[in-house]
Amino acid sequence: MEIERINEHTVKFYISYGDIEDRGFDREEIWYNRERSEELFWEVMDEVHEEEEFAVEGPLWIQVQALDKGLEIVVTKAQLSKDGQKLELPIPEDKKDQTDEESLDALLDDFQKEEQDQEDHNEKDKKLQLQFVLKMDDFEDLIALSQLNMQDFTTSLYSFENRYYLYVDFHEDLSDEQVENKLSILLEYAHESVVSIYRLKEYGQLIIEGNALETIQQHFS
Repeated sequence: MEIERINEHTVKFYISYGDIEDRGFDREEIWYNRERSEELFWEVMDEVHEEEEFAVEGPLWIQVQALDKGLEIVVTKAQLSKDGQKLELPIPEDKKDQTDEESLDALLDDFQKEEQDQEDHNEKDKKLQLQFVLKMDDFEDLIALSQLNMQDFTTSLYSFENRYYLYVDFHEDLSDEQVENKLSILLEYAHESVVSIYRLKEYGQLIIEGNALETIQQHFS
């Protein structure tokens, strides 16, 4: 995927159909399956945020152009007017005169829709904040981590593109602080990955399901 930072509020990226399929998405379903297309969009935006520090906040203006071999997507964050009451539309000055009232209303509707989509995504993140995918540089790190005998979560181990990935699912009764403390320990031995669990399930190889660290501890104690 190619990412280009246009300015403070706008980023453009190109993603090929091959890359889309590598992520576990079908080329056709991203047009006809809203849930899957949104899943792909937010997965890609997580990568954009990580590489370009482009924080997704508030309503977005999204332009999608279908090309022969992929998609070109421009994402712009809408800005509040100086009085904080109205949304400033990302329309170039030389085109404002060409935009009639009906078009403005349509764009505002799009902004409101994207704002709701973002709220839905944030709510989804809250529900998913107990699950993490960690990338391991070396199997020795997995062995060392297993010796800590940490509890309060289940783990599954995957192999993908010559790397090990540990899927961690924290128990729901843990507080945010407890999750953060335990995650910080895990990250001493691993890196949080941009590869989603859906991609691992689709293209990776499941090595140990449900009790990965316990199993490794038993075999390498």
